[in-house]
Amino acid sequence: MPFHRIYCSSKLYTSEEKQAMAKAILECYKRVPAFYVVVSFIDIEKDNFFVGGEIRDRFLRITVDHLARIMSSDEEKREWMEKYEKCIEPWTKDKGIDWEVTISNQDPVFWNQNGYQPPPMGSEPFEIWKKNNKPSPYKL
Repeated sequence: MPFHRIYCSSKLYTSEEKQAMAKAILECYKRVPAFYVVVSFIDIEKDNFFVGGEIRDRFLRITVDHLARIMSSDEEKREWMEKYEKCIEPWTKDKGIDWEVTISNQDPVFWNQNGYQPPPMGSEPFEIWKKNNKPSPYKL
């Protein structure tokens, strides 16, 4: 949580751009332990990336699975989308490409970290996970 899959043509971003984008995404999640934030770039060769039946090498598709906290109101969801779009803007709008973002809220009951159900946000075990930047056994 959150798991970001970034599908892009293999030449769209340099290694430095990918790292900068991953760090910018991490900044959106200051409330959670850093190890929760996973960003995976999935490079797709130009002749394997089609949009509307046409080869596209300047298109980006991002899917994000959120697990730690479910956003319930439409207003909260749209605020998060705006925050996220602003976060990735240097690698999307500013780069002059087309892109698409999908964020899903998954049920956190179906989520473990190293075999442990993550502690509730704000709890003492949660703060320990955040401080140590890794999961550990706990009791509430």
